[in-house]
Amino acid sequence: MGDHARDLGRELARTAVFAALIVVLGMVTVPIPGGVPLTAQTLGVMLAGAVLGPRLAPLSVLLVLVLAAIGLPVLAGGRGGLGVFVGPTAGYLLGWVIGVVIIGLIVRSGRMRWWRVALGVTVGGILVVYLCGVPVTALVLGLDLGPTALASLVFLPGDLLKAAAATAMVLALRRAYPRAFDMRPTPAPAPVRAV
Repeated sequence: MGDHARDLGRELARTAVFAALIVVLGMVTVPIPGGVPLTAQTLGVMLAGAVLGPRLAPLSVLLVLVLAAIGLPVLAGGRGGLGVFVGPTAGYLLGWVIGVVIIGLIVRSGRMRWWRVALGVTVGGILVVYLCGVPVTALVLGLDLGPTALASLVFLPGDLLKAAAATAMVLALRRAYPRAFDMRPTPAPAPVRAV
């Protein structure tokens, strides 16, 4: 098998592993009145963004969303089907896709430091997801944006705890198994010899 095929196989495996992690963490859920459950699924999204980076993480999230679209119960609380894409949580699902790109870009913008990981998972995993999710929730439920945004703050302490947990887990994984991040530098082009 050539290097390209081996690299592609490794990327597909890493993408699938994080999609599975997102699904498994979705089984850890606490129902909250208002239609949006408190779930550990967003912890999986944060981890995917930080570990896989801005190129592979969205593929991992999109794989979960495709599985949901065909009716598999892969979202928090065992939800699935096309209805989730027009319900009150639809904006949050879109936020996952955008959020993992932002997480990956921030985390990989320099040397991996705790504050960079924390910033990435907070901005991409919380702020971006809320910015996408809250307006859609307000629209679908026919509520004003202000009260909907205020009501969403009930999730903020849990999301901040997930961001802290994601930061600790990413840093521990980086120390224990750096290959998980596959942050190989792009090889420099070969020097051209003058003839």
